[in-house]
Amino acid sequence: MMSLNQRILASASIVLLLFVGGTAFTLDHAFHDNALAALQDRMLGKLYLLMGSTEVDSAGNLSMPAELPGLPELNQPNSGTYAYITNGAQTIAWQSASILHLIPPLATRPAIDHKNFERLVLNQTPYFIFSFETEWETQTINHPFTFHVVMDSTLFDSQIDRYQKNLWSWLAIIAILLLTTQAFALHWGLRPMRKVSRELNNIEMGVQDSLHGIYPIELRRLTDNINSLLNHERKHQQRYRNALADLAHSLKTPLAILQGALRTEADAKKLQLLLAEQVQRMDHIVQYQLRRAAAVGQSPGSRLIPLRPVVEKIIKAVSRAHYSKQPQTTIKIDPALQVRIDAGDLMELLGNLIDNAFKWCQNAVCISAYNANNQTIISIEDDGPGIPQDEIARILERGERADPSVPGHGIGLAIVQDILQANGGQLSIRPMQPTGSSVTVHFAAAATP
Repeated sequence: MMSLNQRILASASIVLLLFVGGTAFTLDHAFHDNALAALQDRMLGKLYLLMGSTEVDSAGNLSMPAELPGLPELNQPNSGTYAYITNGAQTIAWQSASILHLIPPLATRPAIDHKNFERLVLNQTPYFIFSFETEWETQTINHPFTFHVVMDSTLFDSQIDRYQKNLWSWLAIIAILLLTTQAFALHWGLRPMRKVSRELNNIEMGVQDSLHGIYPIELRRLTDNINSLLNHERKHQQRYRNALADLAHSLKTPLAILQGALRTEADAKKLQLLLAEQVQRMDHIVQYQLRRAAAVGQSPGSRLIPLRPVVEKIIKAVSRAHYSKQPQTTIKIDPALQVRIDAGDLMELLGNLIDNAFKWCQNAVCISAYNANNQTIISIEDDGPGIPQDEIARILERGERADPSVPGHGIGLAIVQDILQANGGQLSIRPMQPTGSSVTVHFAAAATP
């Protein structure tokens, strides 16, 4: 496929050539028509001078002076301008001295008091002929005469040819200059695109990690989005590498215990219990690292997700897990409210928070969300025992739990923190009065398309 520069240059060249061709055609026809009209006027003037010098007697005999005033070319042989007069019988009544051996052409006879202009070939030479038919009034009778002026068209044709050559030469020069200017203009105008291409090649080869150039406003959003996408993918890959490294490191201990037990433990029942314990421990480790790696983060291409259906789906699932409780659940979320986040991240984040609310509540759970100050604020409240203010920082650490007697792994809020950090959000926890706690999540509000 042609490059963008080649496509634009080819399109501009075609448009320019069509314009130059159309201009040349129009100017050529305009010049030809104007030159032909000027020639007709000049021949008509000679014809009027010829008629003014003519004398006709009552018998219809025509006489001309020896010297025609204003028409010296008619007395010069082979001057290229000739004249003759025919009578009503279409015989020549007079002809100029310039005709010599030429046989005057029989032009088309016009109507009385009408003019006729045509082109013909005489002795293999092109000529223009202008004819005018009139009736000469005498004292006895009117005598019809046709006056003819003939001019060699060689000079006219050479003038037209010279004009056409000059016209096409100058237009060709102008077209070349315009094409050259257009090529330089395109080269300069598309330089930022070539710069983007070079930087992307460098990124692909590992020479640089992002687009560093300063680009025009039309490309700035594209380059910013590319940089954002590259940064997101880089963080995403780093998160997976970290999770795999953490997984490998975390599995070393239970694997070492299993290897030692297989070598040293003789009691089959104890060995079975140990195996079950370590397998369960490894299962928890794998689940935890997979959850951590699944925190995708916000991508420039993340779609908008309606919030309320996700909350309702999570509540339905969590209610089955906590079937022994039937708290009053209140949802205060506008159905039109949307957030821009990966769907998996949103499910993991809200799933952990709502599960905690169900786990600790007594009789009621309230989930609300709204937009304020360019932020989407999601609040999850419960009427449980609450969290002391001095314990909030501790339970946000990985592996810490508010009450060790309650089943759990202490990583739910840590996962929430990871997801929020990846998506540019914030988490805040505050105790409520008289009981309960409120967990609030702040996101950047999704821009309206």
